[in-house]
Amino acid sequence: MVEPMKRALSVTREDNFPEWYQAVVDQADLAETSPVRGCMIIKPWGWGVWELVQQALDKRIKDTGHENCYFPLFIPMSFIAQEASHVEGFAKEMAVVTHHRLKSVDGKLVVDPSSELEEPLVVRPTSETIIGDAFRRWIASYRDLPVLVNQWANVVRWEMRTRLFLRTAEFLWQEGHTAHASRDDAMEETLKMLDIYRELAEEVLAMPVVVGEKPENERFPGADATYSIEAMMQDGKALQAGTSHYLGQNFAKAQNIRFQSATGELEYAHTTSWGVSTRLIGGVIMTHGDDDGLRLPPRIAPKQIVIVPMLREKPEDADLLAYCETLKAELDGLSAFGLPLRAHLDKKPVRSANKRWDWLRRGAPILLEIGPRDMAGDNVTMIRRDRLRDGDKVISTGLSRTDFLAQAPGLLVEIQQNLFAEAKARLDGNIRADLKTWDEIAAFFGAAAEDDAKSSFKGWVRAPWARPTGAELEAVEARLKALKLTLRNVPMGQGQPSGACVFTGKPAIEEIIIARAY
Repeated sequence: MVEPMKRALSVTREDNFPEWYQAVVDQADLAETSPVRGCMIIKPWGWGVWELVQQALDKRIKDTGHENCYFPLFIPMSFIAQEASHVEGFAKEMAVVTHHRLKSVDGKLVVDPSSELEEPLVVRPTSETIIGDAFRRWIASYRDLPVLVNQWANVVRWEMRTRLFLRTAEFLWQEGHTAHASRDDAMEETLKMLDIYRELAEEVLAMPVVVGEKPENERFPGADATYSIEAMMQDGKALQAGTSHYLGQNFAKAQNIRFQSATGELEYAHTTSWGVSTRLIGGVIMTHGDDDGLRLPPRIAPKQIVIVPMLREKPEDADLLAYCETLKAELDGLSAFGLPLRAHLDKKPVRSANKRWDWLRRGAPILLEIGPRDMAGDNVTMIRRDRLRDGDKVISTGLSRTDFLAQAPGLLVEIQQNLFAEAKARLDGNIRADLKTWDEIAAFFGAAAEDDAKSSFKGWVRAPWARPTGAELEAVEARLKALKLTLRNVPMGQGQPSGACVFTGKPAIEEIIIARAY
């Protein structure tokens, strides 16, 4: 059955993608801006999504032998200063606490100048330095290695231009930190966690990614090597969805993290760090959302199946609610993706059409509308969020209650797979590998758009690359910056490319992804 329905959002992806994104966040009731500049309030539906992402990743982290812990929010300035390149990379984003007390002067609260701290404290931008200080105490012998820890926490990076979930002054994440006896062990750890992130993105978020190593100029400050997963958004831009870093012995030397080897010699540990953040929710929105709002992969939908009884403020409403209660109880007894199915019965005294839209804009994967006729025939009317429309009509399907209960878990799996397949086709179909010179690449991307809302879809370019360094790399960065382009990563598992580097003309040793990015 089909029926007319207006577009849910006042702006479309094609008209203004950034404005569309903000409208989805608002209409899906995910988050809102806070009174603190650049920070956000994550609302219950948004938090429910984050909890499911967190649970899926936390299990994978623990299954690989890591233990959760927690470190302070405040880091002594002297700790940060121990690793020069680390400081340089984060200096402009650090929030610093210099005093510990206020006082009232003429009825106004002011900083008490006598309360200045002996040493300023940096509000955690990342935790390599303070965790490294603990590793120095915890590690004495090769028998103490490896150390494998993770923390779920908030961090502060003082961003000037913010956007909910994508870039905020404070955000939530997990950060794993490990110490190893050898480079090989540390590199194995780095790549293992990178693959965990790929699995999370593709299997849980239904968000296909390109896995690869970051070029030298895009490495995490202080790292020997940085690897990333990159996802393509619907406007063609890249989103760095997760990173894993081999830190070498740089932080170990700065913080004296040493151990006695099996031969009795003192050696510096090899360390790693890796993390993903609430930015993943922004990635889900821009990967799966449509002009009606959010579409959530069932694995991270707080409510996978929502039952909306078509109440009419009549005596028979009691019978209809009882029918829906029974249906919910039956759904609660099912499982999907190896977990209990998450069903919800919306009893709010609101018009059914309004309740329907409330759940469709939030991205609930399956909506069941139940009216007196459905109850009389022991049926349900189903709307799938992944296949909401046929043109300007909303599609609904009538099923017997028995048939729906038998199909429900499989339908959720099918929706998950459909969302991934749609996004995978977009990714694979929009990476150009036929542009072999800088002039061709520059012509493809065109002039740098001053207004993101007016920039047209371009996709990515995969181009020959010779790993320039020093002045040559600086020249590459200047060319890219002029067109608002960035080097994303060198995809893993590629063969030897043919031709010359598009930037230097030297023989290429690999291919690299070039794109505009968030």
